Amino acid sequence: MRILIAEDDEALAKFVRQGLEGEHYRVDVVSDGEQARAAANQSDYDLVILDLNLPKLDGVSVLRQLRLQKPSLPVLVLTQRTRVEDRVLCLDTGADDYVPKQLSSSSLDILHIREDLIAKVRAAAESRRVPQATAASKKSPQSAPCEGTEALPPIPAIVAVGISTGGPKALQEMLPLLPRDLAVPILVVQHMPEGFTAPFAQRLNSLCSVAVHEAGQKDPIEPGIVYIAAAGMHLTVERYSETRAFIHLDTQPENCLHIPSVDILMKSVAKAYKGLAMGVIMTGMGSDGAEGMRAIYRQGGFTVGQDEASCTVYGMPRACAELGILNRVVPLSQIPAQILQATRYRKRA
Repeated sequence: MRILIAEDDEALAKFVRQGLEGEHYRVDVVSDGEQARAAANQSDYDLVILDLNLPKLDGVSVLRQLRLQKPSLPVLVLTQRTRVEDRVLCLDTGADDYVPKQLSSSSLDILHIREDLIAKVRAAAESRRVPQATAASKKSPQSAPCEGTEALPPIPAIVAVGISTGGPKALQEMLPLLPRDLAVPILVVQHMPEGFTAPFAQRLNSLCSVAVHEAGQKDPIEPGIVYIAAAGMHLTVERYSETRAFIHLDTQPENCLHIPSVDILMKSVAKAYKGLAMGVIMTGMGSDGAEGMRAIYRQGGFTVGQDEASCTVYGMPRACAELGILNRVVPLSQIPAQILQATRYRKRA
C-alpha cells in the first residue's frame, strides 16, 4: 500500500511515517495543502492521511477537492481542530475516519496512536476497494439465523448498538432506513475522537426520519430517538419504571480501552431491561461489546451481529460470534429489518 501524509508538523509527520513504514507501507510526506492536492491527483496512492491545519490550502478544501476528483480514494483526517463547522464539513465531505492528534511537541510517540491509526489505515483502504453492494451480496456461512433461534423473543423495549472502525459510513447507511414512528429508543456507542460525536449526531439527524441526538446527562430515553454516546463519557441507563428511563453519563471507570465503552452500555441495558433488551454489534476493531452482548444474551434479550462480508473490520462481531451469543448474523443492509421485525413494526396507514 502506498500512503500520502499531508502534515506540516515535521516531528509528527516523521513519527507517523516511521510507524507506517514499520508496517511495510510506502509513505510520502507533504507539508501543505497545495502539495497534498497535487500529489494525490498526480500519483496513484491507496490512502491519504490529511491534517486539517495545513498552510496554503486548508485540509477541508483538500478533502472536498479529492472527493470530486478521486471519490474512491480513502482519506483519514488527522486533527486537533475544535471548530464544529470543520468537523461537520469533514463528515459531509466524506472523510473515511478520524484520528485525533493527541501528541505534543514534548511527548511525540507514535505508539500512543499506533494501533488505532494502523487499524484505520487498513479499514479505510479495504472499505473503498470492496464496494458495499458486492460485499453484502457475498455468500457467508454466518448470514443465516443461528441454529435454534428462529422464534422471536419478547418485543424489545430498547436497542443498544456498538460500533467502531468503519462506523460513521455504516451508520449513515443503516439509520436512515428506520421509520420516524420507531417504537423503541436506540442507544449507540460509536468510537470517535472527542468533539466529533455532536456534529456526527447532527449529520445523522439531517439524514434520518428518526431523531438523532448526542446523549446528554439525564435525557429521558424515549421511543423513536437515537442517542449517540458522547466521546469521553460512558453511557448507561437509569430505569425507574416501564416507561421512565434516563441517560446517565460518567467518566468512570477510567481503565477502559474505549470511553465510551460498548460493554458498559450493554451491561447497563441488560441489567435494566433484562429480556426486553436488544443488542446489535457492528463493524469495528477489537472485542469491545463482547461481554455486553453476552450479558444481553444471558438475560434472554435478542442479539444481532453484522456479518463479515459487510464489515469494514470484522473484529467486534467476530468476538461475539466466537462466543456463540448471536441470535442473528446479517449484512449491514438487513440490520434495520432485524430491528423492525423484533419490535413487530407495522407501518401506519
